[in-house]
Amino acid sequence: MQKEELKAYCKSRGWDDLYFYEDIASATNSKRSGLKELLSDAGGRKIDVILIWKLDRLFRSLKDLVVTLTELEEIGVVLVSLRDQIDMTTSSGRLMVHLLGAFAQFEADLIKSRVKAGIEKAKRDGKKLGRPRLNKEQEIKALRDKGYSYGQIQMKLKVSKGAVWRALQNYPKNLSESRSPSNQNQRVKNED
Repeated sequence: MQKEELKAYCKSRGWDDLYFYEDIASATNSKRSGLKELLSDAGGRKIDVILIWKLDRLFRSLKDLVVTLTELEEIGVVLVSLRDQIDMTTSSGRLMVHLLGAFAQFEADLIKSRVKAGIEKAKRDGKKLGRPRLNKEQEIKALRDKGYSYGQIQMKLKVSKGAVWRALQNYPKNLSESRSPSNQNQRVKNED
């Protein structure tokens, strides 16, 4: 049904060089093969106009719509949405897209302010924010005392570099002191 309507619209506009990009997956999936091919062809300037049946066939969110339309506009590709009556080849269509962009920015600002307010409330309520710390400091120090490097400790305990670094930041560097240049020279002389 959608394809027939799109073909009829193209015929009415005199667009005769058509290619259809199709996906079976939902528009919420941004890794759709048809979408990737479409955007790749648009980036390669193989396309002048993208005609879609309805905006929700292509975009997951208002933000995705605005970002993609901005990218398409920069490379000179226009979008026409048949059912939504958005036609970027006309001035009223471009106005509609700018209005959608303003609403998307407004929505992003609202979300940001709500998140900020939520964080402030959590702090006032005494809640700890951020990722919980791992209680592996003693294990990290024990492995360091056994001669393990930072990287070896990280791999053995499956912790981040930062976790190892924080655990050993103020830890006495017994290993590094025992490996001072003078001690290393003595060890090399004893080995000869």
